[in-house]
Amino acid sequence: MSTVTDGSDSNGLVDRLTYLLVLSRPRFWFYLAGPIVVGVAVGASTVDELFLPTNFALFGYFLLPANVLLYGVNDIFDAEVDTENPKKDDREVRWQGDRLVTAAVILCGVLGVGAAGLTPPAAWPWLAGFLFLAVEYSAPPLRFKTTPFLDSISNGLYILPGIAAYVVVAGTQPPLLAVAGAWLWTMGMHTFSAIPDIEPDRAAGIRTTATALGERRTYGYVAACWLAAALAFGVVDFRLGALLAVYPAFVAWVAGSSVAVGRAYWWFPALNTAVGTLITLGALWEIVPLWEVLP
Repeated sequence: MSTVTDGSDSNGLVDRLTYLLVLSRPRFWFYLAGPIVVGVAVGASTVDELFLPTNFALFGYFLLPANVLLYGVNDIFDAEVDTENPKKDDREVRWQGDRLVTAAVILCGVLGVGAAGLTPPAAWPWLAGFLFLAVEYSAPPLRFKTTPFLDSISNGLYILPGIAAYVVVAGTQPPLLAVAGAWLWTMGMHTFSAIPDIEPDRAAGIRTTATALGERRTYGYVAACWLAAALAFGVVDFRLGALLAVYPAFVAWVAGSSVAVGRAYWWFPALNTAVGTLITLGALWEIVPLWEVLP
């Protein structure tokens, strides 16, 4: 990845835009945009509700600008720490931003406020919660990512867009157990992803749930979060509980196998996409039964 230049020519602008694109972690875009799709599908009761303009606006915001905000703030305040992070050597980039790049990150936060303005007031707490956690996860004064267990809990930010989308479409709040299950799922996801960073984080003096517990106990913590998530969803709908059970099974397999956790970490976009797709298809078939669309 080339260093961002401070020139004003077209090449400099292309460098900045390319850098912002890589900074936004395209591999993980659907971690924020995917819950919008699921929330809309689960909340809708008619075909027309699937295609509300607000749904598309939320999906567009959480596909790219929200990721620029989330990971831009992260990279700004982790610039020194990331000098020890091996993930920044190939799949990600280290902070190289200038004032224009920083302004783009701030603009993406402002766009989030604008996106919230398109939704009913019942969705505002969820969207406000996302913007708050997206910033304070990495930024002072709270910087949740450096406090064991708060780093895990604060990652509920990933499911807040989906809850907001559900509220927009359904006109009501989702079941509390579904929110709890989704939040527990994000806690497990975050902490599992922190396992490859244990040594770099310790070297940099960063305290996380994973550095506090150590690798073996972190596996247990992740499994407990995901098992609790599956149980919570199972109370809402046993089919959801059965589907979410793939996660504790997966972490148990990784912990007991010779597969490097750093390698398994990069499989999660595919796993999450598969699970999200199945949930979405199941919800869509409730609206339009499968036998009505088959030839």
